[in-house]
Amino acid sequence: MSVRAETFGHAVRGGRRRAGRGLVPATVLALVAFVPPAGASTLTGNAAANTATNTVAWTTRHVTPGVEVRTGVLSDPRAAGVWTVTVQAPAVNRLTGAATWAPLGDRGWADTTAGQLRAAGFAPRVERVTWDQYADTPHGTMGWQVRVGEYATQAEAGTLGSAMSAAGFRTSVEWTGYDGRRPADAERVHVAVVDPARLRGTVEVSDGGDAADREKTSTVAARLGSLVGVNGGFFVTSDADGVQGTSAGLSAVRGELQSMAAGSRAALILADGGRHIRVADLSTTVTVRSGSAVHAVQGVNRVPGKVRNCGRPGAVPTELPRQDLTCSLPDDLVRFTSEFGAPLPTGPGVQVVLDRHGVVLSEGDRGGSVPAGGSVLQGTGTSAAWLAEHAATGRRLELRETVRDTSGRQVPLGPDDSIVSAAPTLVEDGRVHIDAAAEGTLDPLDLSFGFAWSNVRQPRTLAGVDGRGRLLLVTVDGRQPGVSEGFTLAEAARFMRSLGAVQALNLDGGGSTAMAVDGSLVNTTSDATGERAVGDTVQVLPRAGQD
Repeated sequence: MSVRAETFGHAVRGGRRRAGRGLVPATVLALVAFVPPAGASTLTGNAAANTATNTVAWTTRHVTPGVEVRTGVLSDPRAAGVWTVTVQAPAVNRLTGAATWAPLGDRGWADTTAGQLRAAGFAPRVERVTWDQYADTPHGTMGWQVRVGEYATQAEAGTLGSAMSAAGFRTSVEWTGYDGRRPADAERVHVAVVDPARLRGTVEVSDGGDAADREKTSTVAARLGSLVGVNGGFFVTSDADGVQGTSAGLSAVRGELQSMAAGSRAALILADGGRHIRVADLSTTVTVRSGSAVHAVQGVNRVPGKVRNCGRPGAVPTELPRQDLTCSLPDDLVRFTSEFGAPLPTGPGVQVVLDRHGVVLSEGDRGGSVPAGGSVLQGTGTSAAWLAEHAATGRRLELRETVRDTSGRQVPLGPDDSIVSAAPTLVEDGRVHIDAAAEGTLDPLDLSFGFAWSNVRQPRTLAGVDGRGRLLLVTVDGRQPGVSEGFTLAEAARFMRSLGAVQALNLDGGGSTAMAVDGSLVNTTSDATGERAVGDTVQVLPRAGQD
């Protein structure tokens, strides 16, 4: 049994690199001390509370040459999570003007609320919350939380919360171990390291063969004979927001665009079957030409008029990316590919059916299905009028799709290329760089939006590239008090950087977070019903015929 040393798992919360050890053919244990990496900047705000030296036992599983999976539990002896009751602050949604609630407010509200609680017989505490390590948000104080009680069980805190609600306060019961400003009890992590130079196989995005359905990551992995698979990008989960399973962001499978970008957001580019990997913010432009007439296509494989996560020109209430918001688009043109397996959306507008060469086979009402090998265009509003005028039966339409990064560089799409996107960027050029505001996961002007999504520990799926060109696919379990809390976005970024990532992004998370190895689920998902069916996945596949 040969032994080799490899740098891995240095500094989860900052620090100097330490090398782990791995035994090539077997499963091994490595004890790694986590200390701040050399050259790392001093942590501030919420991050400072989490700086500690931890010892982690990594279990390493060598799946095949070029692919290994390491599992560890990060723990902090200072952690002391409790159940508490947080008072919600009245707020106004910045985009819609609707009254809503926020988990924190300004100091004036906090002091007034604390006084009201004391007058009602409760013992409040006021806690300062600072902005985390984001590249495009303010620094210093974000706001103030008002909390009451510290309990060992959720039920005890719930009883207090009911009493506070009866007294006229809006409350939520929370586990303080989810706070990014407190040490976590435990964070259970799986890290797949894929070396494209040694892998005899490919890395690609799979939507299960249908861009309009949902399937579990482990189910797709087992069917494909995958070595490692993780869940991919954001997707539609409710009929009210579109067709369930369709991507809510840029997706390209085997070189074909299956969904357009929601503005300019982070994406994992798997070129040449995963032999060339990078992370970049990508945007998409699609046009259809009929003779000299050209019209913009605003969507691929989605319900016309409904834009999940927004980010398209003309979208209401915002043209910018906005996580988990469905914008409307009255004048819309959407393309449906042959991988759209659901019934086509119906409603007002015009539909044209095209053959594989782009020749119009029919024009009429919306509905039916996409013909094998063909495609469909559906238009509403002014786009419907354009189709009616320029897409007569027998006419050939020319479709042009362009994917670009923020430098203007075009990203080619061939049959061995795929893309999965989500948000936000975590690491850029070897440094923590979280553009949460630009990518629409946090709004500095609206504390009612994105706080729990970004600043509270959650299950996460992460992807990145290290300095040796290796792909890092990472999951952290969460929403399991005292067992595995998860990561905030800032903790996720620091963890990816600690692995040596020079580029990294956040993929879909929460109940979607899943990793399968050799077709079997290896992490503990957070939904009470078990592993969640998702829209697309990233799969590491062996070469055809390989054992």
